[in-house]
Order: sequence, then structure tokens, then C-alpha cells
Amino acid sequence: MSVFNNSALYPRFLLTGLSGFESRYGLISLPIFLVYATSIAGNITILFIIRTESSLHQPMYYFLSMLALTDLGLSTTTLPTMFSIFWFHAREIPFNACLVQMYFIHVFSIIESAVLLAMAFDRFVAIREPLRYAAILTNGIIIGIGLAIAGRALALVFPASFLLKRLQYRAVNILSYPFCLHQDLIKTTVSSRWVSSIYGLMVVICSMGLDSMLLLLSYVLILGTVLRIASKAERVKAFNTCISHICAVLTFYTPMIGLSMIRRYGQHASPIVHVLMANIYLLVPPLMNPVVYSVKTKQIRDRILKKLKKKNKI
Repeated sequence: MSVFNNSALYPRFLLTGLSGFESRYGLISLPIFLVYATSIAGNITILFIIRTESSLHQPMYYFLSMLALTDLGLSTTTLPTMFSIFWFHAREIPFNACLVQMYFIHVFSIIESAVLLAMAFDRFVAIREPLRYAAILTNGIIIGIGLAIAGRALALVFPASFLLKRLQYRAVNILSYPFCLHQDLIKTTVSSRWVSSIYGLMVVICSMGLDSMLLLLSYVLILGTVLRIASKAERVKAFNTCISHICAVLTFYTPMIGLSMIRRYGQHASPIVHVLMANIYLLVPPLMNPVVYSVKTKQIRDRILKKLKKKNKI
């Protein structure tokens, strides 16, 4: 019993990189570093363009700013342990540090899910009520939505961290990924974990599960509204305003579903597959969102090109 008490107070957690490729970590870290650098540069660029261009001070771009901030937070949260493994072969992470990382990874994931839902609502209002768009989505409403999104994520994930803190662990615990996730930490416990497991499931249902259903409903309503537009050209124009958002939704939910499927049905799959899917889940959305919005959103693309041309002239 004393062993469990000591391990509960001072458990050691070992993160897992790409097993069997330790000698090539330096080479493997290069593309990962490029992904992180591109993600951070892309999202900072989006924020800078929206901040400096007064014509982009509109609801759609405010929500895009929230998405970029969330992606920056997600990248920054996962970066330290990823590079401690690939650069320094340092796998050990203190329990409290692991809980903090887990907390923020899940908080930013839930925030991203909610921001994507808010962006779907924004597109619905823009298509359904174009003349009242600015009157409906005022700055006060947008600030309220942002606070509600952040507050929900912070409140939902905090009890999960507290419940994990109360559980007992082995003296040494090996995690499946190069960062800490709730479902991974639960597997290492030696005490009853059903309360933490049920609460974790409830968090997923009340956040991403609910958001995905409301996203689907939003696009059903958007599609119905678009089909009622008389002009074919106007229908195409209205739906084109949703393309970037649809890409962002697919970029976020596809890796998440893939990771869930691998974790549930891929017990016999190589550990490398699990690590790669987890990395894709956390690395791809922050990388692709600024790329998609820079390419597919004319206003953003034109402002970026304008800034680059002005810089070249100087």
C-alpha cells in the first residue's frame, strides 16, 4: 500500500516517440519543426493581417482570429515535449506538468471545435440575413460568444484534471504519445477509474459531440437557404463563402475520428501508427487552417499579397 501511496504522490511518466527510430530523431525532427514553424508563422500572419486591415474588422474575421489564436495555443502546448524527445531524448515528464499539458491540449481542442461551430453560425447569418448581418453579430455578441467558448472549455476540462490527480499510479508509467492526453493517462492508473472515464466521455459528448451535431444542423440550414436563392450565380457565390470553413471542419474532425478509431479498434496496430495519428490530430489543423484561409479567402489572400509586394518594393 505504501508503494501505491508513494507512486500516487511522485509517479514518473515517460512519453513515447517513434520507437525504433531513436537514432534518426534528429532527421525526423526537421519536418516536424518545419510544420510547427509554418503553423506559427501562418497563424501570426492571419492575426496580423486582420489586425492591421480595418476592412477586415468584420464578424467573419473576428472568428477567424479566434481560430488562429486557438491554433497557436495548441501548437505551443504540444511543442515542448515533442522537441524534448526528438532533440534531447528526454522522455520523462513530471506528473503535474503532464496534467497541465493535458489540460491545455484538451481546452484548446474544445475551443477549436466551438469556434468552428460559431463560424458556421456566422456563415448561416451572413447567407440568411445579409442585410442584418452586422446588426445581429455586433462586437458585443462576438465578445460574448468568445467568452462563452473559452469558459465552457476551461470549466469542462478542470474536473477531469482534478479527478486524475486523485487516482493512484505505478511508480513508472509509460504513455503512448509524445504528449499527455486524458485517455492515455487513465490507462496507467492502478485504482478504480470509472468516474474519470465516465466524466471524460461526458466532456466529449457535451463538447465535440454536441458541436459536431450543431455543425451538421447549421449546414443543413445553410444548404436549405442557398437552394432558395433564385439566381444560380448567387447560389454559387453564397456557397463559395463556406468552402474555407468546410475545409477547416474536415481538417479538424477527420484526424480526430481517425485517432479515435485507431485507439478503439487498432489494438494490434504498430505503436508508431498511434503516435503518427496523434501527431496528425494535433499538428495538421494549426498548419492547414491558415493555408486554407489564405488561399481560399480572397480578402485575406489579397492583403497578404499586397503586404508582400510593398515589402519587395522597400
